[in-house]
Amino acid sequence: MNPVEKTIRGIDSTQRRFTPTAFVFGVIKKYGDDHGGVLVSNLAYSSFISLFPLLLVMVTILGKVVAGDPSLQKKVTDAVANKIPLGQTLTGNIHAGTLQRSSTIGLIVGLIVLIYGATGLAQAGLFTMEQVWNLPGPARPGFLQRLGRAVLFLTLLGGGVIVTTGLASLPTYLPNWGFWSTLLITVVTVVFAAGMYLGGFRALTPKGVPTRSLLPGAITGGILWTVLQLLTTWLVHHFLHSDSVYGVFATVLGLLAWIYLAVEITVYSAEINVVLARRLWPRSIVQPPLTEADRASMALQALQNQQRPEQHIEVTFDDRPADAPEPASTPQTPEEVAPPAQVPGPRDEPDPSSAGDRAERSG
Repeated sequence: MNPVEKTIRGIDSTQRRFTPTAFVFGVIKKYGDDHGGVLVSNLAYSSFISLFPLLLVMVTILGKVVAGDPSLQKKVTDAVANKIPLGQTLTGNIHAGTLQRSSTIGLIVGLIVLIYGATGLAQAGLFTMEQVWNLPGPARPGFLQRLGRAVLFLTLLGGGVIVTTGLASLPTYLPNWGFWSTLLITVVTVVFAAGMYLGGFRALTPKGVPTRSLLPGAITGGILWTVLQLLTTWLVHHFLHSDSVYGVFATVLGLLAWIYLAVEITVYSAEINVVLARRLWPRSIVQPPLTEADRASMALQALQNQQRPEQHIEVTFDDRPADAPEPASTPQTPEEVAPPAQVPGPRDEPDPSSAGDRAERSG
């Protein structure tokens, strides 16, 4: 064994012995197994398509509702824009456009584009959750079910935008208590963000997953989302609020980077739910040997490729000791994956008749 491999195996052995490091590495490993970067890129593109029409609709509605109070309109718009990198540039362009001359037409166009983009976002979110939970093809929702969940997700998203706008403008109405005002707003934002994540996960995640299994990721997502918002606000106030001309290119890159980080937080939060529900840790850095969590994850990756009920897939491993039992936490067939609620109970003894049927099919 060369020194580099010996060092890596020593680190691997250490991280597997301690639950916190083993769990964190298990989440990272699961993210890689699911090609998380591809899922994040797909979601980030759909989110980017939805962002500008969302701001367009928000500014137009705000202009109609508080048309008699320009100062309040500016305060609320600035509060929302400061949550987005270079958001002032976007809202400034919206104000300077044709909305001032024809806000009704702008609102209609914005709503149409928003519905189109948000529907694509909902479909991308459904696909992401199906991949994260490694759902086999026959267990994935059909067209009507997907459409219903997309509508539910869009309703939740619309309500979230309204409440988020209210939270962003909350400092306008609260008395200035200094640190305590900031702390109160931060706590409220974390609670609301966690609730939004829980609602989003519930709308997009397969029904077989109990809601309690979605709580850890929702809480984590709510905290990390709030941290991202606070960091964004700090960057806007200290670096991105000057009158310098950044140009369209820099604006697009900044938005894409921010959206990508936000979506990455979401996917990692979903992976936390799966790793906890199926106990997919500890994982090994260097293989062999395989841990049982490695086998379970590899089995899930294979079983999710089932396309039709007539297709039969079975996953087995030959690296276990001869006298070692096969744990129920490692699925062998797609039926043990769907619905992907939790680690299954003890596996029943195989039915000889079913084994014979399987032999006939393979023959």
